[in-house]
Amino acid sequence: MMWNPGDIVRVTQKTGEYITEVLENHDSKLLVKVLAVTKFPTQGDLHTSFEVDVPLFHQRPALSYQEKFMTSSVGPIRYNGAIPDYKESVRAAMEREMDKLRKMSVWAERCLVELEAMHKETFTNTK
Repeated sequence: MMWNPGDIVRVTQKTGEYITEVLENHDSKLLVKVLAVTKFPTQGDLHTSFEVDVPLFHQRPALSYQEKFMTSSVGPIRYNGAIPDYKESVRAAMEREMDKLRKMSVWAERCLVELEAMHKETFTNTK
């Protein structure tokens, strides 16, 4: 797809996703600026997912309002909706990520309960 300056596109940058404006097209790369956040970046060490005992547990903030970065011209998706207020979009994206992690925590606890019960049934009183 050919992107032009002024086009509004959704772009994934590292582990976050943003609504951005295309500033420049350099064939295979686009220079874009951040207008809003749609997915808050993932926290922690990306090389050891779900591990907390790592040398550096990364705290990743969202990219700043109007922060510029280069991205591939292949990945962006045209965005036609209303552009939300930046600060409100960060809040909403962060809260969605927090809700997702809370649900994962509750799910993991329930899985552990079920596995412990099956373990007890399977390996207790076996001959």
